[in-house]
Amino acid sequence: MRTTIDMPDSLYRQLKARAALGRPVKDLVGMLLQRGLATTEAAASPARGRSALPTRAVASAFPLPAPSNAALFELLDEAPDGA
Repeated sequence: MRTTIDMPDSLYRQLKARAALGRPVKDLVGMLLQRGLATTEAAASPARGRSALPTRAVASAFPLPAPSNAALFELLDEAPDGA
């Protein structure tokens, strides 16, 4: 199938430079497209047919005040002897 692709000149220069190493541009474009599509399909599909685990985004961490040295020493003094 024949198609037209618009791309930045710098990207086309990179493509031509890589093609100069031994592959025609059309073969190189086909190979890179196949590789890119396979990568995105593998990343999108869950492993071994399992569904992805649900996730939850946390907006921010719980605000905890920084303890003073005196408060830390009080906690150490209150600790049982075995700790």
